[in-house]
Amino acid sequence: MVYIRKDVSTLTVAERRRFVNALLTIKKRGEYDEFVRIHIDHYVSDGEGGLRSAHMTPSFLPWHRRFLLDLETALRRVDPAVTVPYWDWTRDRATTAVPWTKDLLGGNGRRSDHQVTTGPFAYATGDWTIRENVTDGEFLTRDLGRAGSPIALPTASDVETALRDPVYDVAPWDSTVARGFRNRLEGWGSGSGSAAWRNHNRVHRWVGGAMLSGASVNDPVFWLHHAFVDLLWTRWQSRHREHRYLPAGPPGPGSSQYRRVVARHEKLPPWDMTPSQLDDVSRIYRYA
Repeated sequence: MVYIRKDVSTLTVAERRRFVNALLTIKKRGEYDEFVRIHIDHYVSDGEGGLRSAHMTPSFLPWHRRFLLDLETALRRVDPAVTVPYWDWTRDRATTAVPWTKDLLGGNGRRSDHQVTTGPFAYATGDWTIRENVTDGEFLTRDLGRAGSPIALPTASDVETALRDPVYDVAPWDSTVARGFRNRLEGWGSGSGSAAWRNHNRVHRWVGGAMLSGASVNDPVFWLHHAFVDLLWTRWQSRHREHRYLPAGPPGPGSSQYRRVVARHEKLPPWDMTPSQLDDVSRIYRYA
């Protein structure tokens, strides 16, 4: 049966509570930390050797689609009524708006060390200790809007610029490409400062704290953010039905991207699934 992912701003009080409780349950069981480990392990940048499957690569979108599905499956084993809501950051832009409420994700970090002290994921609750990280910190951190060096969330216009591009991705299939929907949405830009970050990447920078590293999964907003990114991919797919995931075939031995990117029908690590198999999820879920 197809289930629905809702805009987080439309969740009822009961739906918010069930979503939070399911997250806290899989955290207590140790399942959540495995998701953090997987993301850290697969965060491979252009400058590193080997295969890039999660970031700076065409498979950015199908990789996170499958990652979200796995998290959602874990949550629904706890409570079958739960689905991952999405955060439309083009509309809900205030640091005190949903999802930054005490009954959902909690608010901003305090000024001194960016520690989140409100809501169910605050360190003081004892329910959300950070165990898998790229630093030694044990508490969740945020710096919404980056008070010391302000940055704005992407706008509907920024998103529309990405959605208009009919080509999924282009060579050399990395963070340097200036064309193609994938990187316009993933958001690797040129230059320095805030202008270098667009759409998906800019949201990570706007949230700050834990969301700045490969361990960004430690902040539950990661899932709400990526659910919206996934929704935007479904909109692009509907708008450009004649266009598909690229590259269709793997780059050859003479290419700098040989064995560094996942082609349409190649397995997408760490799963036994291809990008092509993740093109259409309409029989699994849809967005409200």
